[in-house]
Amino acid sequence: MDIRSLSQAEAERRAALLTVERYDVAVDLTALPDGPDVRCVSTVTFGCREPGAETFVDCAAQVLSATLNGVELTPAADGRIPLPALDAHNVLRVESVQSNTAEGEGVHKAVDPADGEVYVWMSFEPDEARFVWACFDQPDLKAPHAFTVTAPYDWTVTSNSGDPRIEELGELDERGRPAARRWTFPDTPPLATYNTVVNAGPFHEIRREADGYDLGIYARRSLAQILERDADDVFTVTRQGLAFFARVFGMPFPQRKYDQVFVPEFGGAMENYGCVTWADGFLCRAEPTPAERELLAKVLLHEMAHMWFGNIVTMRWWDDLWLNEAFAEFACNWAAADATSHTDAWAGHLASGKLRAYLADQGPISHPIRQPVRDVAEAASIFDAITYPKGASVLRQLMTYVGESAFSAGMTAYFARHAWGNTTLQDLIDALAEASGRDLDAWRAGWLETAGTDRLTLEREGDGYVLVAHGPDSGPRPHVLAVGAYRAARDGSLERTALVTAEVTGERTPVALPPAADGAPALVLVNDEDLTFATTRPEPTAASAYLSAAARLPTAISRGVAVATVWDMLVTGEVTAAEAGRCVTAVVESETSDAVIEPYLTLAGDIAELWAPDAERPALTALVAAACRRLAEDPRRRQVSLRGLARTATAPDDLAWLESQAAQDIDLRWRLLARRAELGDKTADDVALLLDQDPDPDAWVRALTVRAATPDAEAKEEVWQKLVVERAVPLSSVSQVTTAFWRPSQDLLLAPYAERYLALIPQLERGGMIPAMVFTSRLLPPYAIDAEFLTTAENASRDTVPVVRKTLLERSDIVRRMLGAREYGGAGA
Repeated sequence: MDIRSLSQAEAERRAALLTVERYDVAVDLTALPDGPDVRCVSTVTFGCREPGAETFVDCAAQVLSATLNGVELTPAADGRIPLPALDAHNVLRVESVQSNTAEGEGVHKAVDPADGEVYVWMSFEPDEARFVWACFDQPDLKAPHAFTVTAPYDWTVTSNSGDPRIEELGELDERGRPAARRWTFPDTPPLATYNTVVNAGPFHEIRREADGYDLGIYARRSLAQILERDADDVFTVTRQGLAFFARVFGMPFPQRKYDQVFVPEFGGAMENYGCVTWADGFLCRAEPTPAERELLAKVLLHEMAHMWFGNIVTMRWWDDLWLNEAFAEFACNWAAADATSHTDAWAGHLASGKLRAYLADQGPISHPIRQPVRDVAEAASIFDAITYPKGASVLRQLMTYVGESAFSAGMTAYFARHAWGNTTLQDLIDALAEASGRDLDAWRAGWLETAGTDRLTLEREGDGYVLVAHGPDSGPRPHVLAVGAYRAARDGSLERTALVTAEVTGERTPVALPPAADGAPALVLVNDEDLTFATTRPEPTAASAYLSAAARLPTAISRGVAVATVWDMLVTGEVTAAEAGRCVTAVVESETSDAVIEPYLTLAGDIAELWAPDAERPALTALVAAACRRLAEDPRRRQVSLRGLARTATAPDDLAWLESQAAQDIDLRWRLLARRAELGDKTADDVALLLDQDPDPDAWVRALTVRAATPDAEAKEEVWQKLVVERAVPLSSVSQVTTAFWRPSQDLLLAPYAERYLALIPQLERGGMIPAMVFTSRLLPPYAIDAEFLTTAENASRDTVPVVRKTLLERSDIVRRMLGAREYGGAGA
């Protein structure tokens, strides 16, 4: 069945016509242990403002029966059931079954390889509720939902409202237990269809009371030990986040129960009201590193922020999707830095997401943060680095622009005014303008309606400095930012002597740095504290010194700003991979913030592996490996450093030393096996031995990763079959396996798979939005191709769905820049 995408015009017409009073949804999961079917009966009670009019309800599941006010309806077509001759008050009843629960949208059945237990989760953003039951699947037709779920007796069911009434059903078995139980949940508040959820399975559950809230976390039974290990961290950040958002938004989370469910074969996390669903890959099988702990905290706070911004107040249409996601990404860093132990959260944001955003915003997918969205298919294509990290950075600039206290006051007024309703961007802008007293029209036009990144360059002017600002096409956006002056200390490090605020309103802005007593500053850092979103350049005479100065700066955020400049110079062809790699590796060795060492070590490894010419790659890789070996002497850095060495070790001495350090560290042993396999060692016996020792239910994926790295045609074919044809690899592990598959110096083996990628392009939409993004990006080869191949891939994507085309264009641009860096570095060597 072809499924039509809802257009904005259709949604506006339907919203003007209908008022949805409530959903009563009965879900039957009892067939799932032995089969694929999820059966649902959706009863929708709704009013019509124009009696006699007609519309449609969305249902992309198989419809078994459908009645409107007791009258049988014609069959569904294009994922829609026609609703003719509406009354002023209507009751729609649709019975449906969804059998595509292995690879389809909306609902997924996963089987735990450890014990054969079955788990089911649902995830509906942007419009995938219609694949499970009949609904008006658009964000501005909010209504209370009442879920009744029938599930196998041993299963636990979670949903939005918590505190269900549980009844036993059916005849007793030989153990004196009935076959099933019925879980009847109270009505939810008015929610958009995409904010609802049902998850079920034989979960391990942990509950805590905190500040009047009943907090729950869940995972599959085979991960019970890991869930118990991380429970204190999860509950602590949850408590801190609920308190922080209640304060800055002027509204406590209005429901006592708050659950978080970690499920297998899920991608990312989803902000279902009161019941967040997570990929259980976030539960690290090894002891988490500082960066992994920070990531868990920030994702937790991101999804929590959506309880207010997305659930309680919901965008009217998907053209404000950017605001929904960007706000949550901004808020998670704000909360992490201000309310948790992750005080360097903004440095972590810069070291990971913001670097991606700078690159994406200068490529072919660059778009205004806010843009028209004609239909929901287009909405699915803007879950990207511009929507998330750029949007978050722009909102931080907005908070800087109006002041934090005014920002919080504006948000408090916004939630008080619009709770349980729908809004547009203008509603938020109005609330912030009122609270701050600032006219935000120019800010809105510059930041939200213009694509691309501003460039801020420092120039000398007489005895002082001037900030020269250029917008992507014309004048710059309004900026409020900081400029720092640094001098050399006796130990060779740099210390800040001045920090001034500059407000950019035109192309040239004087920077009033106080005169230094001992001559000109050793370094002047534009966008110190990282308060705005702009690429920067030092004054021309200081450009070469800048590369060595980055590691000598005194704080994680100042070093991060310098690294961002060096990164941008690499991707725009202004420095070589060797120059950038040496700079970032030096920053890694001088870094004092535990949480950003890992992303910088990853960046240094990426530069050596993906951006350096073949002739320079060994030396740059050895440089990173040597830094890892030195850092491993520090107990606080040992875990991260050994992981970095497992990626970069080539010398026999490094490999032997790493083997001696692995001991009982199963995670490190897997990483070392993948590296050894890539270098041509025989690893089959060691893999078999480690599989027997590893308690992780997904250890087979680690074994497949080792196989993927092996420079052997049979191994590559086996992995491609599992990964691409069967799609057997959990979505959260696809990146791990593809990284091992596409290795440098294996071009002859990889070339046939580059051609296979081209053939796959029309099918990459399979499975919905998140799988489409993951497979489109991760399967595009970074090796064994040339610029002509990338052009061919881009052309082949013209007729695909928007999410595939935009993801492919973004990744293709990055790879094209890598090819350019390899040529530039080779020419300059």
